[in-house]
Amino acid sequence: MTAAASADLAGPLPEPVRAQLTRAGSATVANMLLRRGLRNVIMAGVRPLAAGQQALVGPAYTLRFIPAREDLDSLATYSSSDNLHRRAIEECPHGAVLVIDAFGCTAAASMGDMMAARLKHRGVSGVVTDGGYRDSEAIKETGLPCYQRDNAPRATPIALHPVALDEPVGCGGVAVYPGDVLLGDGDGVVVIPRELAPEVAAEAADATAYEEFAARELERGRPLFGLFPATPESRQEYETWVAAGRPGWE
Repeated sequence: MTAAASADLAGPLPEPVRAQLTRAGSATVANMLLRRGLRNVIMAGVRPLAAGQQALVGPAYTLRFIPAREDLDSLATYSSSDNLHRRAIEECPHGAVLVIDAFGCTAAASMGDMMAARLKHRGVSGVVTDGGYRDSEAIKETGLPCYQRDNAPRATPIALHPVALDEPVGCGGVAVYPGDVLLGDGDGVVVIPRELAPEVAAEAADATAYEEFAARELERGRPLFGLFPATPESRQEYETWVAAGRPGWE
């Protein structure tokens, strides 16, 4: 891999890729990954915190928790500037998605509203955890797109101990490597290997555009057969329609 290619994988997500993924949606992107043999890409049991919240897209920055232990975890140790949970809030890059591996634990909070407000101010794209949040209504008010398993109102040190930043984690049963691209919407959260993101985004955007055409045809009474999934003939029909300026499209 060239130095330029390595930089592309490590840097911010290009805006055209972000826009294509947002338009396509998580379900369509998962299908594009399935075509490439990647089956386990949708996080299990991880749902939007707020109905209708803005889509979440960005490269992963990770935090991993393990179970807390009483001699190491207290409100006093939690308040330290060396605490990895607090550091994650200040070190997650602009445009990234903070992915919190809470090993499915909702016995204590993966994040609260003050942390969410700070992330929003810093330009982080959102947060995903297979645990849960406290102060959920206040987090919703920040406008930060967030995903969780369930609400978790108890204080973090009761059950969670942070052990690693920006390392591979598991979240919702899916492997997440730093820099992987996450897309979250009403259907859930999909994880895209960073090196595949540009081609998957372009392919998914094209598939979404065809589906808009197919939906229009279905509304006119056309049957599924020969239309969806696309056939070579229906694809040619679609491309002719696009080339003609999408006549009848409103």
